[in-house]
Amino acid sequence: MSDTNTMKRVQSDASIASTDTDSPDYRSYHVRKSTLIGMINWTHVFTTYIPYMTIIGIGVLIALIFNQVITELVNHMGPNTNYFAPSTILAVLTSIQSLITQQINSILNLRKENLFSPEVEVTFLALIIMLIIAKMDNPTYLLAFATFKAPSDWKVSHEQIIEMMKRQECFTQESLDFMKRLLVRSGTGQSTAWPPGIVQCLKDKPTDRSIHGSRLEAETVIFDIVENAMKKANVTAEDIDVLVINCSLFSPTPSLCAAV
Repeated sequence: MSDTNTMKRVQSDASIASTDTDSPDYRSYHVRKSTLIGMINWTHVFTTYIPYMTIIGIGVLIALIFNQVITELVNHMGPNTNYFAPSTILAVLTSIQSLITQQINSILNLRKENLFSPEVEVTFLALIIMLIIAKMDNPTYLLAFATFKAPSDWKVSHEQIIEMMKRQECFTQESLDFMKRLLVRSGTGQSTAWPPGIVQCLKDKPTDRSIHGSRLEAETVIFDIVENAMKKANVTAEDIDVLVINCSLFSPTPSLCAAV
């Protein structure tokens, strides 16, 4: 069996390469399986499944303890023992409690006698290690999220976007034609929100590229999102220890985090 996978280009109108499978210059990517496996973060995979493995391990530990106790009772009481009799169940539970108590006393008194079988002790030790590793990975949960609904006067069509770019007086016709092709394949609709400082040029106003205008736009979006997200999560500002804001290329001083 070959150790390579062939990943073909997907048919797409936006592709810059030939997608005709009958063409002699059809392009394929050959990637070794060993390379793909080497890209996996196995530490992340292991820590992700540790909680499930811990639950399974606890079940295995309990089963091993019951197996040890029941085996000893069968040897002591005989093979004709009724396992489901109340007296037998009570004897099993009592034996388990006695074993656990003796093991604890043995550890506290630093005795070297082994009350449990080696399988039980190895499983218990493995569970302790897995629990320690699981505690080292602090999960992050999404409490709530919010999106900004732009006002209608921010929304423009594809034709208006091209018109705005023309009014910037910095793009050639070739660049504008390229933008048109990108818009067709961009997946954006005919009511896509754009920065108000640029949209206002459609009303014969000069484009606002100032820091003040950019800050007003960012604050309009961010303040609304933060307020709605905090309401949904039912948290207050005092409950938040760390705030991270990503606003593309706009990174003013004082920062947007300080403004929030």
